[in-house]
Amino acid sequence: MRDASIPEPDVSADHPVSEHWVWTGPHRPPTPRALIEHMTANWAPEAPSPETHPAAPFTRVRRERLAAHFAGRPLVVPTGHPKVRANDTDYRFRAGTDFFYLTASHDPDLVLVVSGAGSTLYVPRRRDTATHEFFTDARYGELWVGPRRGVEESAHFYGIDCRPLEELDKDLAQLPVAPITLRGVDAAVDALVAPSEDDAALPHVLSEMRLVKDEFEVAQLQLAIDHTVAGFADVVRALPSALARGERVVEGVFNLRARVEGNDVGYDTIAAAGHHATILHWTRNTGPVRAGDLLLLDAGVEGPELYTADVTRTLPVSGAYSPAQRRVYELVLAAQEAGIAATRPGAAFLDPHDAATRVLVEGLCAMDILEGPPEAELAKDRQLYRRYTLHGVSHMLGLDVHDCANAREEMYRTGELGEGYVLTVEPGLYFQANDLTVPEEYRGIGVRIEDDVLVTRDGARNLSGALPRGADEVEAWMAREWAGGSPALGL
Repeated sequence: MRDASIPEPDVSADHPVSEHWVWTGPHRPPTPRALIEHMTANWAPEAPSPETHPAAPFTRVRRERLAAHFAGRPLVVPTGHPKVRANDTDYRFRAGTDFFYLTASHDPDLVLVVSGAGSTLYVPRRRDTATHEFFTDARYGELWVGPRRGVEESAHFYGIDCRPLEELDKDLAQLPVAPITLRGVDAAVDALVAPSEDDAALPHVLSEMRLVKDEFEVAQLQLAIDHTVAGFADVVRALPSALARGERVVEGVFNLRARVEGNDVGYDTIAAAGHHATILHWTRNTGPVRAGDLLLLDAGVEGPELYTADVTRTLPVSGAYSPAQRRVYELVLAAQEAGIAATRPGAAFLDPHDAATRVLVEGLCAMDILEGPPEAELAKDRQLYRRYTLHGVSHMLGLDVHDCANAREEMYRTGELGEGYVLTVEPGLYFQANDLTVPEEYRGIGVRIEDDVLVTRDGARNLSGALPRGADEVEAWMAREWAGGSPALGL
């Protein structure tokens, strides 16, 4: 199957292939045959890479489990194409999450076919020195964009049988049973395979498989989190520069760490200073950073294998919390500790949320922001506390920052936690600057504390616990970073 974005050579009557010229596509000048012969000759052969992907044993097991769930039915899982940003400029490609989970391949334009008899990865042929596309195809020619793994290289590296993508349509037509397809990823594949009433089940099954992280996934999450911790330290060291130049410094410094150590950021960095911290998804990051304010930094490195961290700390820009800031901070921290304590196998997914919310409501009553008593305020038909808490306390984490989003309700939000689940625990309080229901000393204060937690056999492990959380610990850590004298990465 040829990618429709790559035009066929123009060999019409108006542009015939001749002895001296070759037309390589519409809106392109003819290329001298002598140049093609010159460009496709006298290249040293490439040495094959001996490497295999470390995830290959894990992806094979995942494919086998998926095939067993749909016994007897082939499954078609594409990864998609680069998305156009403008004209001939694309956004940086990120592999489709479900496809990557099953293959570990970062390459665009691939299609995986899974069946009980074995899996096949369909890979575009290389535009290498053997063909004029090597230098005439600005989208995929290797002289333009660098080499990609072809059929043979991919088979070795990913530990899976591979065939040319150009054979996909013919091979699908020869399947004895109609396939089930992951739709909405690749329009060409959607058009190629007739819809099935079973298509809707595939994303649910994949998300529910991904709820439990295997050994490789936990290691990759820990790596991303470790790099994220380093990025937070970079930001602390850069805060003196941010005082003069604003939230852009915070975003830029953290994002540099993410790109140096990983694939990218796992989501748009929230670098919210002052009252911007009360805006849940403040990603503009265009405001000032002022002495005496709090900085709410919600950020995560997406590691080289696409697993992402998701961590939040609320830092005093001047290095010390004011009394009012500390009271709010310590209430949120107590709520988070209650949420982490409630995280264990067999617990309901909502148990960490309920435990953290109870602590927040008790604190809001003690601060006379809610009338109380707490039991009345927690009643389902009241919930006035949500004016100040705004969001749930947890979501799953993995290849996506809000991972496993296609899992069924009974397997996720109303389900139970299991060993190997990874989720965030992130309570927060947000007192808007113009909220007249809040004492004036708290207005404009937003605090969130978020960590990434692995459910273990007998409880939970805080994967991001290396980053200080207690108010005293945070102040001491910031002082150490400033005293150390090492500049922030990139500054």
